[in-house]
Amino acid sequence: MTHPLLDLPPLTAARFAAIEDRVARLLDTRQDVLITQGEALLPLEGAIRAAAGPGTVALNVITGPYGQTFGDWLRDSGATVHDLAVPFDSAVTAEQVRAAFAEHPEIDFVSLVHAEAATGNTNPVAEIGEAVREQGALFYLDAVASVGAEPVLPDAWGVDLCVIGAQKAMGGPAGVSAISVSERAWERMAANPNAPRRSYLSLLDWKERWIDGGRTALPHAPAQLEMLALDACVERIEADGPDTVMARHRDLARATRAGAIALGGGLRPYVREERDAAPVATTLRVPAGTVASELVARALESDPGLPLAAGGGALAKEMIRVNHYGPDATPQVVRRALAALGTALAAHGLTVDPEAAMAAVDEFVR
Repeated sequence: MTHPLLDLPPLTAARFAAIEDRVARLLDTRQDVLITQGEALLPLEGAIRAAAGPGTVALNVITGPYGQTFGDWLRDSGATVHDLAVPFDSAVTAEQVRAAFAEHPEIDFVSLVHAEAATGNTNPVAEIGEAVREQGALFYLDAVASVGAEPVLPDAWGVDLCVIGAQKAMGGPAGVSAISVSERAWERMAANPNAPRRSYLSLLDWKERWIDGGRTALPHAPAQLEMLALDACVERIEADGPDTVMARHRDLARATRAGAIALGGGLRPYVREERDAAPVATTLRVPAGTVASELVARALESDPGLPLAAGGGALAKEMIRVNHYGPDATPQVVRRALAALGTALAAHGLTVDPEAAMAAVDEFVR
């Protein structure tokens, strides 16, 4: 018995390298790009443990839950960590980063999340990158949620370690991820005696066995279906045009935000300023007297396929997330989500105006 997805010829080293080159073009980078065989947590953790250790002094920016995780990894690696936390309904500024440098001039590593899909905010990486370059620190960026929804430019922004995943705005697989690595980041890793070696987390092993060998022999069997899916999703972005794909996400975020305000019922954007709102997903604060998880459950009763979720942890009571990324980056999804939320709010006795919400959406998308 055969199956077209199972009976494929082996993925060659040349094809693997070509897909890496395609990802590098998407990021407009001349840095080394490694496609790692696992979800993005693999290179996110691997990069911190390779580049940070005893003697590292890190500025860890926290604008959502992933920033908290990075701080834990940094401390576990032996680094001295100074957290810069801002409210989850806002973004960090370059001025705040510079102030942290002034207070701790010994900082030599900066970790930042570009867009936090979990909280719906995005950070001004280009401006922060200027501040990091002035400090001379190594710059680590989680761009998993932002890539495909907004520009991600490691070279232009001075990012030394930039991790992306395909499962959100790129509309691709979750089982592979990628990281771009600057030359000085490789040097930092090579000088770190605690960097993982002979480990699935080891980026240095990949470099020595793959990049330094001319990318002619794969170190182990690749995740073939996921690699082909990654190639296909980047090809689709190229065909549509990255600017077109990013504009689609940006317009849908604005439409969702405006539609929620027009809907009424006490629903309002969670991220206070539109400039700080991520294009990949829109988060909404629920009205007093309601519980976000209960509103989401009621909304999904009427339309089970909607990309709606309550916030994680403590945010499950107060925040709803509308995921308008990848295949769900369509006006129809936004309209359906707002209609279902209107139904759920009305069931709580709140006054809503679905027609006004749809009219607000139409101002941005058709």
